[in-house]
Amino acid sequence: MTSKPFSHPHNADKQPCKHPRVQIVSRDEDAEFVECLECREVFESSELKDMSIEESSADEAEEA
Repeated sequence: MTSKPFSHPHNADKQPCKHPRVQIVSRDEDAEFVECLECREVFESSELKDMSIEESSADEAEEA
């Protein structure tokens, strides 16, 4: 049996995922965790809100 050489993730050379579609995977009293259906990253839903705020700020700065 031969092994395959290590390869980089498929999206290593692409833009970072903007997590356009997520689903809730876990809820706690203090937190809610979501999974991106595109890249499969799991993170707190509050982080998603922070990412969208940062993205909209960056877009406004580019337009100015």
